[in-house]
Amino acid sequence: MYRLAIFDFDGTLADSAAWFLASLNDIADRFGFRRVSDSEIAMLRSRSNREIVDYLGVKTRKLPLIARHMRAMVARDADHIPLFDGAADLLARLKDGGIRIAIVTSNGEANVRRILGPAAASIDHYGCGAAFFGKAGKLKAAVRRAGVNPAQAIAIGDETRDIDAAREAGIAAGAVLWGYAAPEALTRLAPDYVFTDCTAIENLLLAS
Repeated sequence: MYRLAIFDFDGTLADSAAWFLASLNDIADRFGFRRVSDSEIAMLRSRSNREIVDYLGVKTRKLPLIARHMRAMVARDADHIPLFDGAADLLARLKDGGIRIAIVTSNGEANVRRILGPAAASIDHYGCGAAFFGKAGKLKAAVRRAGVNPAQAIAIGDETRDIDAAREAGIAAGAVLWGYAAPEALTRLAPDYVFTDCTAIENLLLAS
């Protein structure tokens, strides 16, 4: 069924949540949006990305500046951001099984390659530096580059914006439950697939 798997990176392949949350209030102070407490963070995980941006009072025009600053911070701290257990093995098994693999992310390509380490050899295409709400265009580009029909592609991510982008791009949406968004925020959008672990992704893609 699927010949192309397009993965989000942070929160899907890279376990960067602890790093991000530890940095969030410093970023808030720098860019003038609302600081958050631990209880607010727990609440925001159940909201959509657009609701989170509204709650924090982030001005849309500042999103590119914030993203650029965060990419620089990741470049500084990349050695402290691991992949999730099983992520590298998943990518290798999909590659060996004939599945083409792309990564579409707001993070920078150099950061992604550095965190992936040897697992970078499994990736066929990088669509990095995506706008916060602008992933759909890079998803479409990944499909075109792979030379597959959109019906043969699936985007897999951990946030509501990943589901929205997959639908805008006309491809299947898969949601992982181990990333930033709470399960209820993701399932509320009724993605095509919900994955509880890497094995579930492998079973779907290699059985298709």
